[in-house]
Amino acid sequence: MWPWHKSFKCAVLLLCLLVACTSLPPREEGQLKEATAEELTALLRQREAAVQTMKGLFSAKVRGGMIPIATRVEGAVYYRRPKAMRMRGFTAIGSELFEFLQADDQYTLRLPTMGRVVSGNPADMSEMGKLARPFQLSVWAMAGVLGTSSVAMDETTQLIEEGDRYRLDISGPSSNGTPSIHRRLWFDRQSFLVVKEDRLTETGEVDATIQYADFRPVGEVSASSLAADGRLLRPFKISLEDGRGQGSVEVTFHELIPNAALKPTELAQG
Repeated sequence: MWPWHKSFKCAVLLLCLLVACTSLPPREEGQLKEATAEELTALLRQREAAVQTMKGLFSAKVRGGMIPIATRVEGAVYYRRPKAMRMRGFTAIGSELFEFLQADDQYTLRLPTMGRVVSGNPADMSEMGKLARPFQLSVWAMAGVLGTSSVAMDETTQLIEEGDRYRLDISGPSSNGTPSIHRRLWFDRQSFLVVKEDRLTETGEVDATIQYADFRPVGEVSASSLAADGRLLRPFKISLEDGRGQGSVEVTFHELIPNAALKPTELAQG
């Protein structure tokens, strides 16, 4: 009986090893990709160029009183390159909360529930009062979906390796004439997708932190999207934390349609 018992134990051991191998996929060698700051900068610009228009439907949860008009918003966004954007927000039962329009160097905010209409330059939203901050943060968050946060020609970059991520520090002109870091982008080193972004003040403090997740393919196959299989990928979940401690926003997209013909009425142009 002993030889049979020994063989049985060996067979059980072999079976356990096989199960372990099939339940835990082997770690691929070299799965962390290498890149330079110039290559990641070019990648951002190509992803930006891949989107000429975008429209989407989303839900937003607001915490900390960041937007005093509501804590839950159902919304729609429309975008046409380079700088035309329209965001509309509604209550859960469909009542309109706001309409935010931006075209080139002009914005207009309409608040039906307050009977207010405010216009100005996007670089100075002080006319909005307490609403200036949440709408500035909203524009930053949408940039990650629209692909509009690429590196400008007057900006410089520095690349830092942080384990399974790359951090790209982006510096540009400041009000005192001395270049300073005003953005940080974290790239996943397997996909080179931007998964986190910090917006910084001129003194180097974090103004806002934005996390991007749940990347999904949208639209038609496009070689310029630079996804691994040629698909255009965009984050369907965005989490934004206000660096000034005023609250947070979590945005979940239900639908994103890139490069579709937009009607003039969708951008409120007719």
